[in-house]
Amino acid sequence: MTAGLQTTPMSERFTKLVELMATLRAPNGCPWDRKQTHESLKPYLLEETYEVLETIDQQDPVKLREELGDVLLQVLFHSQIAAEAGTFTVEDVLDILATKLIRRHPHVFGNGGQTTQPTNGEQVLSQWEQIKRAEREAAGGAQSALEGVPKTLPALLRAYQTQARAARVGFDWPHNATGLEQVFGKVAEEIDELREAVAQSQSDPASDASQPIRCEPIEAELGDILFSLVNLARFLKVNPEEALRGSTNRFIDRFHLVEAQATEQGRALTDLTLAEMDALWDEAKQRLSGRPNDARGQAQASLKKDAST
Repeated sequence: MTAGLQTTPMSERFTKLVELMATLRAPNGCPWDRKQTHESLKPYLLEETYEVLETIDQQDPVKLREELGDVLLQVLFHSQIAAEAGTFTVEDVLDILATKLIRRHPHVFGNGGQTTQPTNGEQVLSQWEQIKRAEREAAGGAQSALEGVPKTLPALLRAYQTQARAARVGFDWPHNATGLEQVFGKVAEEIDELREAVAQSQSDPASDASQPIRCEPIEAELGDILFSLVNLARFLKVNPEEALRGSTNRFIDRFHLVEAQATEQGRALTDLTLAEMDALWDEAKQRLSGRPNDARGQAQASLKKDAST
């Protein structure tokens, strides 16, 4: 057990879940559960996490309760595998988490000997990063300000977290009107560089018109545009991962309505001209012109209404 914390009994419900997981992994348990490993469970943990995010977007607390249970199952699953290997138990997981929460919140638990207390979220976040950096140094780990951003994060979110870490040590434009204009300028600069890379590739006399254009410099410049757009999102205090997920959801909702409208006309999308599809798209946007959070519900209601008529 982790030193410094008094071991207390887990709740009856939690204990029951731990016992159920142990039973599933027992010799007479479930064959599928018994053959799982930390590695084989990786995609399930990721899938369950994304299902939680989708449920939050849908603002469905009943479904969220269920999906959070599925994430907890993954924690119990990994902990049981580790317990069988003798590496750690779920009690160790709980103790380490509790210790970490206390250590990283000295302004709440009074364990840091601080003379000044953070008074807002930004100051708390800065203190959190300082504590994490001290933890890495004490453990002999890397001391880079960018350490700790998982390489397995989605690329957009990894870019956002990387930029945020760099900004916390002062590597950033000023957060004012001048700085915002500089960020907009950077986005425009990167777009110009992409245009130049495309033009150079297409005008290369050695290139074969029948072959795809050279993609390496174009890919690099396009990546720079995306990275600069993430920076713009950060300046505007918008999470780019959430923003893109919302835009994708709105596209899906509108496209579903376009499909439904085409079906009402007795036609397939492939039979429509681009102008006709654009007209249906504009109509779908008009029908879903409410608040972004309501878009999915409106689309589903409209589709149900269309299906019932």
